[in-house]
Amino acid sequence: MLSGIHGHQDIERVVYGKPAGPALRAEAERLGARRVFVTTSKSVAQSALLSDVIRDLGDRYAGVYSGITAHSPRPCVIEGAKLAREIGADLIVAVGGGSVIDATKVMLIALWQGAMTIDALDLYRAGRPKEGHAPPSEAIRPSADAVRMIAVPTTLSAAEFNPFAGISDPRHGIKESFGHRLIVPRVIVLDPAATLATPMDLMLSTGIKAVDHAVERLCSQQAHPFVLGTATEALRLLTKALPAHATKPDDMPTRLDLQFGMWLSIGAGTSGVGTGASHGIGHVLGAACHVPHGHTSCVMLPSVLRWNLPANAERQSRVSDAFGKPDVPAADLVAGLVKSLGLPGRLADVGVGKDRFREIAEKSMHDRAVLNNPRPIQGPDQVMEILELAA
Repeated sequence: MLSGIHGHQDIERVVYGKPAGPALRAEAERLGARRVFVTTSKSVAQSALLSDVIRDLGDRYAGVYSGITAHSPRPCVIEGAKLAREIGADLIVAVGGGSVIDATKVMLIALWQGAMTIDALDLYRAGRPKEGHAPPSEAIRPSADAVRMIAVPTTLSAAEFNPFAGISDPRHGIKESFGHRLIVPRVIVLDPAATLATPMDLMLSTGIKAVDHAVERLCSQQAHPFVLGTATEALRLLTKALPAHATKPDDMPTRLDLQFGMWLSIGAGTSGVGTGASHGIGHVLGAACHVPHGHTSCVMLPSVLRWNLPANAERQSRVSDAFGKPDVPAADLVAGLVKSLGLPGRLADVGVGKDRFREIAEKSMHDRAVLNNPRPIQGPDQVMEILELAA
C-alpha cells in the first residue's frame, strides 16, 4: 500500500493571465514592500518587459541586478545578495528563467544567513554536512520578517514552483542543490506576455523540461493519484501547445496553456515523488558541459525511458496514454516531439562526445535524482549505458 506525505508550498498565490507590471505593483502594495529589488539576466534586462516592470513598480523600485548567468553560478548569488543587502531590499522580484529564479532563491539564503562569500554557501547546500555543522535544513533560520521573493518566469522551467535551487559551482564543474520551504516565491505571476522576448529555442526546450518533470514523476514507482492527475493533464496540455506555439507564436492563449502545463508538471513535486536519471544526468551536463537547461531533457529523457523500460513498462504506458497514442512507446513519443520541434535529440548534437561520458557518469552518482531512478542505478557503468543510448 502506498504511503507518504504531501506537502503544501509556502506560495500565497499564483496570478495568471494578467500583465506582469501592474500585477507586481499590486502585490508589492499588498505586501507592504517599499524597497523592491529586481534580479534578472543580461538578456531580459534589455527587454521591454523589464522596463515595464520597473516603470510600474514606480517609487517602490530600489534597484536591479542583471548579472545572473546560465546554471546560477555561486558568484552570481553572492553578487546579487551583496547589492540587495546594500540597498536594504524588503522584497526581491526575480524576472527571468530557471537560472534567474534559482539564483534568487539562494540569494535569500545568503541574505538570511549573512553569507558573503561563495565558500560560505557550503554550510547550506543539500547533502552530507561538514563535520561539526548542523544539517542545512537546521542551519537556515530566517527571521519572521525575512525578505522573500516574487517570481515572473519568462521560460517554462518551473523553477518558481519548488523550494529547491540548483546552483553551479564553477570551481568544481558541479551543480548542487539548496533548499528551504521559504525560498519559494510568495507570489508567482504567470503573464504570457512575459515570454514574448524569449527565443523560440529556449521556450520550446524548457517546454521539454516541463515534459520531463511530468514524465519522470508519472513513471516513478512512488506515483499516486495526485501525481497521476497533475502529470497526465500537464502532458496533455504540453504535447498540444508546444507544436501549436512553434507554428503560431503570437497566440497568447497557447502561451498561457504552456504556462499551465508547466505549472501542472511540477505540481507533484510536493508529494515526495522525485525525478529520475534524466534530471540527474542533466544536472551534470549543465554544470560540467554547459548544455542549456532545456536541452539536457531533450537529449536524455528518451534514452532514460528506454533504459528504464524493463522496470516500469506499465507506468510508461501512462505517458503514451497522455500523448493520446497508447500503442506507441513513450520513448519514441518524446523523441518524436523533440525532433518535430527542431530541438537537439542526441548528446553529439549538444557538443558532448564520448570522451566526456566517464566524467559525466561519475559525477552523476552524486545526484539524488540518479539515485531515485525507477530502475536502480548502482554505479557509473549503468549511467554509461544510458549515455551510450543517447550518444
